[in-house]
Formats: sequence, structure tokens, C-alpha cells
Amino acid sequence: MSGGEVAGILVAVFWAILVSFLAVALVRLAQTLRATTKLVADVTEQAVPLLADASRAVRSAQTQIDRVDAIASDVQEVTSNASALSTTVASTFGGPLVKVAAFGYGVRRALGRGDAEPGTPRGSRRTVIVGRTLPAEGRASRTKRKRD
Repeated sequence: MSGGEVAGILVAVFWAILVSFLAVALVRLAQTLRATTKLVADVTEQAVPLLADASRAVRSAQTQIDRVDAIASDVQEVTSNASALSTTVASTFGGPLVKVAAFGYGVRRALGRGDAEPGTPRGSRRTVIVGRTLPAEGRASRTKRKRD
């Protein structure tokens, strides 16, 4: 055998080894592509119902938000109506009620009743201190003590 023939055999052997490695790599690549295709199909099968459920949930949430918006606008309208009613009542009855109360107070003072309870002498008033009632004499002596 000559040197050229040996070189040709070596190149052929290396070429055969290279082709075998490429064939193994292509077979493994084909397996990987099949597994990837199956995985994508499974994910698609599971994703479609999940997306449908998510779409239903979003529609339901939008419906609820619309309801809350309607309720909030109704509450705002009721609040503005109540405010207007309160202002109207205060302006309509507030002044006259204060005048009636002042007139009643003036009539009581003019008749000599003042704020004293019925049946007590005019000069003896009582002072109420959380849980106790002190007669006027006790109050007078207490104020004298404070001044001293």
C-alpha cells in the first residue's frame, strides 16, 4: 500500500466517524424536537381553558366594578342631596328656633324662675360635680376658701 492509499483510508475512516456523530446528533435533535412539540401541545391544551377562565374572571370583575361605580355615584348623589337638605333645614329652621329659645329663656327670666328648680328658694342653686350635687352654701364656702 502506498502512502496515498493509507491517507485515503484514514480520511474515509474519519469521514465515517464524523458522519456517525452527525447522525447521532440529528437523531437526538429529532427526539428533542418531538418532546418539545408534545410539550407545546400539552401546554396549549391546558392554556386554552385557563385563558377562558381568566377571560370569564375579568368579565365578572368588570361587571362588579361597573356595579360599584353605579353604587358610588348613587351614594354621591344621596350625599349631595342630604347636604342640600341639611343646609336648607338649618337656614329655614335654625334662625327661628334660636329666636324661640331666646324668647323662652327671656320669659323664664322675666317671670323670676331663672334656671332654679321649682320649690327651691331663689338664691339657692345647686352645682353638679360628676356624681354629687352641692348646695349653694357649700359652693359659696368653697369659693371663699379659694379666694383666701
